[in-house]
Amino acid sequence: MTSTQTQRPIRILLADDHELVRAGIRTRLEEVDNLLIVGEAFDGRQALEMAGSLVPDIVLMDISMPVMNGLEATEAIRRRYPHMSVLVLSIYDNPEYVRGVMQAGARGYLLKDISAREMINAVTAIADGGYYFSSKVGPTLMEARPSCSGVDRYGLTEREREVLQGVARGQANKEIAKALGISVRTVESHRLNIRDKVGSGNAAHLYRIAQELQLV
Repeated sequence: MTSTQTQRPIRILLADDHELVRAGIRTRLEEVDNLLIVGEAFDGRQALEMAGSLVPDIVLMDISMPVMNGLEATEAIRRRYPHMSVLVLSIYDNPEYVRGVMQAGARGYLLKDISAREMINAVTAIADGGYYFSSKVGPTLMEARPSCSGVDRYGLTEREREVLQGVARGQANKEIAKALGISVRTVESHRLNIRDKVGSGNAAHLYRIAQELQLV
């Protein structure tokens, strides 16, 4: 089994009208020690009802479901349970879908062709209070997400942003560790997580991302 940085179990409700899809996602996520699947819903209305009774931290929501679609369910969940986060899972990379779910209050949008590792990264980022979006929907994010400075479409945690800032400034791991009061090994671990989330460990690429996030 693998583990994530968040220590408290992250409670997850799965909502998808295809049983095989739910089973596949459950298998992926249950490989991680602190991810707990608390229930499965087969349509949007059931997802809304189960959100109230099971009180998950995150609802992993398919956008195309019967009775009540994922967009309507997301909006209803966010209205009734504002402390609850919704992560949308879809086969569609259409900008209209992305805008719709963001306006409904979702904190992330994943395409169903993602890897298990990316799904775990997304769940962890959202549990830590961040956002996460598949790279293929990146071009629409600045328009779709609530306006703010330094919008983070990569789902970096606050500590990862601090490490990225140090890297972009040309600091060595030892310097970053000293500045943040953490070990060099922890810095190295954060850098690996950053590389996985942004898709590259190249210094020039990391600098461009730091600029995008207004860290430098």
